[in-house]
Amino acid sequence: MILLLLVILLFCCYAVLLIYYWYGWVSIPVDKLRVGSPVTKISVIIPARNEEENIGKLLKALADQTYPRHLFEVVVIDDHSTDATASIAGGFPGIRLMQLKEDGLNSYKKKAIEKGIGAALHDWIVTTDADCLPGPNWLSSIAAFKEEKNALFIAAPVSIACNATLLQVFQAMDFMILQAITGAAVYKKVLSMCNGANISYAKKAFYGVNGFDGIDNIASGDDMLLMHKISKQFPGGIHYLKSEEAIVSTQAMKSWKTFFNQRIRWASKARKYEDKRMLPVLLLVYLFNASFLVLLVAGCWYSFYWYIFLVLWAAKTLVEIPLCWSAANFFDKKWALKLFFFFQPLHIFYTIISGLLGQKRNYEWKGRKVK
Repeated sequence: MILLLLVILLFCCYAVLLIYYWYGWVSIPVDKLRVGSPVTKISVIIPARNEEENIGKLLKALADQTYPRHLFEVVVIDDHSTDATASIAGGFPGIRLMQLKEDGLNSYKKKAIEKGIGAALHDWIVTTDADCLPGPNWLSSIAAFKEEKNALFIAAPVSIACNATLLQVFQAMDFMILQAITGAAVYKKVLSMCNGANISYAKKAFYGVNGFDGIDNIASGDDMLLMHKISKQFPGGIHYLKSEEAIVSTQAMKSWKTFFNQRIRWASKARKYEDKRMLPVLLLVYLFNASFLVLLVAGCWYSFYWYIFLVLWAAKTLVEIPLCWSAANFFDKKWALKLFFFFQPLHIFYTIISGLLGQKRNYEWKGRKVK
């Protein structure tokens, strides 16, 4: 009975959390692109390592932006690529290509971004990843929103492009929900997450918090840990841009190994959160998902717990459906609702594994051993 009561308590707390995120997400006004005369000068910073398959597509998408070309520059920082990334980027007109010379680092990406910002000609920094694709109004929507809100940091939506494979479909669905939680948290000033594939900030805010100083000893965190630092120094300057025009599409991981390495990398940031309000939330989510494993094991002695497992599976799905539905409408992924129930065991499994392994010291990313 004690186990049953604990499971019920965890579920009730989890349900309240999901309802809070759902309400936060639907409360965010959807921003519509405004026609005007932009004045914001933008430096787009792109760290790239071995992205010969993707960098050309991104640079072509940036060349096709509706934002006035004289108001933005594109800076690519090649991070020790061993393929044709640098030569492809250097072949595009108007692209500033830089080489990251430093070696022996733990966070090459942060160092690349820092180098790009140091060389940036403009005061508003927009960062994205080399495997991303923005729409034609991406920079226009960011600039208009920045000017309207007088923002110092903007988190914006990211969507995973996927094919029909189980791995990629699951990633697209899971990431879509994470993005809705991101929007809700930033809008409600909880500031738990953002994604470096689509963030922008004032150069003065970056230097005002001494850049990545203090978080440069871990491989991840060039996005949310920076956001936390800026929020602490400049309260009220953080905003979320909920706009279809601002969505950036990124590539799904192509193997289960790279997928788990990515999620482990994300989970590894938990030890560095300055905002300790996030730790009880992360612990709740982890313990709730772990309770499914406990119920499966307990069912070997008392089959009653297997029935509880099935009931909890259905209850978890029901409480998550409103957030999933709202996110699917915004990201145009309504097909996700048909598969949502069946992907629950996979979501539970990866949450347990990545949360556990995220606390270890070392993992592999981009062909490097990092920590």
